[in-house]
Amino acid sequence: MNLLWLQSGGCGGCSMSLLCAEGPDVLSAFDAAGIDVLWHPSLSEASGAEFVTLLEDIVAGRRDLDILCLEGSVMTGPDGTGRFHMLGGTGRPMMQWIADVAARARHVVAIGSCAAFGGITAANGNEAGATGLAHDGSGPGGLLGAAFRARGGLPVVNIAGCPTHPNWVVETLSQMALSTFGPEDLDALGRPRSYADQLVHHGCPRNEFYEFKASAERPSDLGCMMENLGCKGTQAHGDCNTRLWNGEGSCLRGGYPCINCTAPRFEEPGHTFAITPKFAGIPIGLPTDMPKAWFVAIASLAKAATPQRLRHNAVADHIVVPPTIHKAPKK
Repeated sequence: MNLLWLQSGGCGGCSMSLLCAEGPDVLSAFDAAGIDVLWHPSLSEASGAEFVTLLEDIVAGRRDLDILCLEGSVMTGPDGTGRFHMLGGTGRPMMQWIADVAARARHVVAIGSCAAFGGITAANGNEAGATGLAHDGSGPGGLLGAAFRARGGLPVVNIAGCPTHPNWVVETLSQMALSTFGPEDLDALGRPRSYADQLVHHGCPRNEFYEFKASAERPSDLGCMMENLGCKGTQAHGDCNTRLWNGEGSCLRGGYPCINCTAPRFEEPGHTFAITPKFAGIPIGLPTDMPKAWFVAIASLAKAATPQRLRHNAVADHIVVPPTIHKAPKK
C-alpha cells in the first residue's frame, strides 16, 4: 500500500517519536506490512518540484494513494484563507492540498492531537485558525467535516497523542495495510481502540501510592500526583504505562504528571498543568467512571489506612522506608 505523510501546523514531534520505533524499527515494520512510503519529510530524499509533482499526480488520479497521514494541525487563518501556511512553489494554501489529497486517499489518518483536534497550535485564542482534520477541538468539524469518509469507507482515524507512541502508529497503519482495521476498531473520538480503550493509570508505577491516597507534594516526590500535581492518568485514554516508549519510558515514569494529551482541548485545561484544581478540598478531575461520593468515601478510608512506609516515601525523592521483610513461619 502507498503511504503519503504530510506535515502542517506542528512541531514534528510525532515524526521524531515514530523514528524511535524499535522491535522492529519503522522501516522494517512498514516493509513487513507491505507499506511503500511515497514521501515523508524526514525519510525521503525528494523535495521541491519532485514533491509537488507527486502531489499533482495523486490529485489528478495518475498515482494511487492508499493512506494519507497528516501530522500537525490544519492552518486555516487568516479568516479561513489558509494563507498563514502556503506550500512553497505552488501558490496554494496547504489546507487546499490536504483536502484535495484526502479526497483521493483510501484511508486518512490524523497523526497526533494537533492533526486530530487542533492541539497545542490551537491554544491561546487560536489566531492562526488551527484545527483538526475532522474535529475542531472536542466537536466535529475541522477541515474535512464530520461527514467525511475516505474511499475505504472509514472516517478520519485519529491517532491522538502529543506525541503519538510509535507503536500506536505502526500498529494502526499495519492493520490498514492488512485490511483488518474497521469501524469497530475506533472509539467515539475516532481513536484506535487498541490503545484508547486503556487508561494511563493502568500500569502506573505509583499505583500503590494512589490506592492509599499517599500523595506527592513536590515534583520530585515519589507519591501519587493526582491529588496535588495535576496528574490525569485516571482519566486519560492511552496505554502509556503498559506499552512503554523505547521499552522503559513514560511521562509518569519520568516523574511528570499525565496531562491527558490524547484528549481534545488538553492544551487548555484552565489551570497550570502541574496543579490539581480542587473544590472544597476535593480534586475536580475525578477518576473516570467514579461518582464523587464514592471517591470521597474511599479516599477517606484509604488515607486512614495508609501504611507508614507509603506515608513517608510519598513525600521523599527516594525510598526512605523499604518494604518489610517477612520471615517465613517456623515449621
